[in-house]
Amino acid sequence: MKTGETNHNITVQSSNVGLGEALPQRAREAILKVADKYFGHLSSAAVHFSRDGHSYRCTVDIHMGALKHVIGEASEADCHKAFDHALDRAAKQLRRMKREVRDDKRHRGTEAQHWAAMGNF
Repeated sequence: MKTGETNHNITVQSSNVGLGEALPQRAREAILKVADKYFGHLSSAAVHFSRDGHSYRCTVDIHMGALKHVIGEASEADCHKAFDHALDRAAKQLRRMKREVRDDKRHRGTEAQHWAAMGNF
C-alpha cells in the first residue's frame, strides 16, 4: 500500500463507548485501504463513536491532500455496522471526487488536442 509507507494521523475516539482493541485497529486499516484506493495521499482521518439512544453513531472524517474534508455519518445498532456504513458514505464522496478529477483531465486533454490540430495552440 502506498499509504502504509508513511505515518498517518488516524484517530479513533469514543464518547461513553468501550471500543476494545479490535475496532480501532480495523478502522485504521479500513481507512488506509479506502485512501489508497482513491487518491493515496491521506493527510489525516478521525473516527468518532457515540451512543445515540439505543444505537451507536459513527462519524468518519477523512482529509486527503489538498481536497476538502470528506465526512460520513451513520447510526446503527452495532458499532461495527455503524463504522462500515459511515466509511461507505465517505468512500462514495471520494469516488465521486476522483471521477470529477479524472473527467476534468480528459476534457482538458481533448480541448488541447483540438486546438493543436487547428494550429492555434
